[in-house]
Amino acid sequence: MAYFGDHAKKVLDRNVSLREIIFITLVILCLSSVISPLVALLLGIMTAWFTGHPYMHLNSKASHFLLQVSVVGLGFGMQANSALKAGKEGLLLTILSISGTLVLGFVLCRLLKIERKTAYLVAIGTAICGGSAIAAVAPVIQAGEKQISVALGVVFILNSVALFAFPAMGHLLGLSQDSFGLWSAVAIHDTSSVVGAAAKYGAPALEVATTVKLARALWIVPVALLSSVAFGTGKRKIRIPYFIGLFVLAMLLNTYIPFVQHISPYIVNISRSVLTLTLFLVGCGLSRKVVGTVGVKLFVMGCILWLVISACALFGITSFGN
Repeated sequence: MAYFGDHAKKVLDRNVSLREIIFITLVILCLSSVISPLVALLLGIMTAWFTGHPYMHLNSKASHFLLQVSVVGLGFGMQANSALKAGKEGLLLTILSISGTLVLGFVLCRLLKIERKTAYLVAIGTAICGGSAIAAVAPVIQAGEKQISVALGVVFILNSVALFAFPAMGHLLGLSQDSFGLWSAVAIHDTSSVVGAAAKYGAPALEVATTVKLARALWIVPVALLSSVAFGTGKRKIRIPYFIGLFVLAMLLNTYIPFVQHISPYIVNISRSVLTLTLFLVGCGLSRKVVGTVGVKLFVMGCILWLVISACALFGITSFGN
């Protein structure tokens, strides 16, 4: 008892900085649903640039874990039949966009004379699922810490832009809910930004976007295996996104178990709040240091890849889709 008493006293006696107070207040605001995901991302970026993140060493792991929790929770708001339909519709577009992005990335790497592994990580992040794909493939090709951080910097910057730009572009172009969901799943890098943009657009868009994006994330496994062959690194451990299985389970429970259907709306509401917090933490990770590590050539390559995949996906969806 004496040990716990002394420990509690140390915690209570500890001085809390203004930076920590601001950060904790913003976390509470995100969880309270007072602010939107877009505002949360903006507040996160402002925190990174002006006040600083008091717990930066925990940010990456926390945002990664909370994203998985929010995505699984959002699965309780979806129906298996419509999700399966969305997955089938997005399969061909997924295959074409991933292969096309990797080929274009190779060409740009040669033209712009960019270091091979860094360029490949940017192409992988653009083609599949942003930071998650980079984290999965980096150890397979034996990428260095600087190569990983620079590639992540490009993806994080473009992710932030996409979260603001895509809903506005979707409304401007008059895209349907299904079309926007499919477009955002293909053209936006990270799952967090895909879900955030689609949630802003509407519930049907969110269902399509989440399903297609998670199905797309499964391509990490075959692409990582091919990467080990291309870079001659042999067999390496591949990080498989196991939380996708929990998302499917949540969707099946909501579809076929009546009791779960009664509590699903509450789970979905909580998950939306967790997603808002996740986007705040994503913004907190976009510090001046991260932006400063990104070279001009690599950023140009990332922008070209992103714009081409966005334009081609949009053309395919509007011409042959809904």
